[in-house]
Amino acid sequence: MAHLALSQVAVAVPVSSDLSLRRSAFKVSNLNFQDKSWAPVLTFNLKANNSRSRSRRVTCMSVQQTSAPKVTVSPLELEDANEPPLNIYKPKEPYTATIVSVERLVGPKAPGETCHIVIDHGGNVPYWEGQSYGVIPPGENPKKPGSPHNVRLYSIASTRYGDNFDGKTASLCVRRAVYYDPDTGKEDPSKQGVCSNFLCNSKPGDKIKITGPSGKIMLLPEDDPNAAHIMIATGTGVAPFRGYLRRMFMESVPKFKFRGLAWLFLGVANSDSLLYDDEFNKYLKDYPDNFLYDKALSREQKNRSGGKMYVQDKIEEYSDEIFRLLDNGAHIYFCGLKGMMPGIQDTLKKVADQRGENWEEKLSQLKKNKQWHVEVY
Repeated sequence: MAHLALSQVAVAVPVSSDLSLRRSAFKVSNLNFQDKSWAPVLTFNLKANNSRSRSRRVTCMSVQQTSAPKVTVSPLELEDANEPPLNIYKPKEPYTATIVSVERLVGPKAPGETCHIVIDHGGNVPYWEGQSYGVIPPGENPKKPGSPHNVRLYSIASTRYGDNFDGKTASLCVRRAVYYDPDTGKEDPSKQGVCSNFLCNSKPGDKIKITGPSGKIMLLPEDDPNAAHIMIATGTGVAPFRGYLRRMFMESVPKFKFRGLAWLFLGVANSDSLLYDDEFNKYLKDYPDNFLYDKALSREQKNRSGGKMYVQDKIEEYSDEIFRLLDNGAHIYFCGLKGMMPGIQDTLKKVADQRGENWEEKLSQLKKNKQWHVEVY
């Protein structure tokens, strides 16, 4: 994956204007604000709950995106289907694809290793943003001698056009699973994750057996291009959101002209653990009216109580804005380790109680309205 170079100038943003965005400063350069079509959708107050708390007013609008050049994609026939492709290839008859590249995504101070893996499926295993591939690692299942390993599911981290924009590749975001002996504190190679290590150790040209695509819960709703989408990820759970954001902001898709709000919350251990940070910062620069990006770095930041900063702390920090967006029809997505959800649910319930709302009833309504999307593992 080629990193996107940024040439940026820091610009202070006034906080008193009705049209200002929630950022005391963000980085922009060479923006073209001409030919915008302003059509207010909803208005809400934004409060930066930090040591210099200040009240701001922001209007989420339907706007024509700034004129950052977008990438032409093909084949556009991938837009023609009314329903997503599902389980084209099954575990008993998987598709044999080819590894294109494996790139380490994280810096030297990140705990563990996370890799970006591009797979060539030749256009034979099409998928939609938010779906998953199954991967069958080589070798024999130790619990079932003579049988292959079980399928491992991975959220796809690219749009349907892939990183080469030609509809022939898919990308995975994989953290290498390792085991450390609690007594010695040393890594035990005999207990390492079979599939994640196979993927991270792969070389260009290696063959890989894939199944799928699968999943419908995380599909990106595109019926309303002015909608708000709140994405909450921990670690590699950012994978489907990378696909969403590339479709919204990087690719020139004739049938999908996004004019709404995309708000990404990403929780990782430290700055070196950030995934696709260059891409996300590029969207901030090019589409400041349409994209918000908040990071929770648990080993570098403190929450308001002095503890480690997790995504649920960021959710609480901006809870008023999030609840108002949800009340106006926003979609909210959660992806990452299943251990993230109890803390998030507790935070949302706490906020609802403070607002005099019944969280169970609100959650039931969000699910009924198909605004609530969860994929945890």
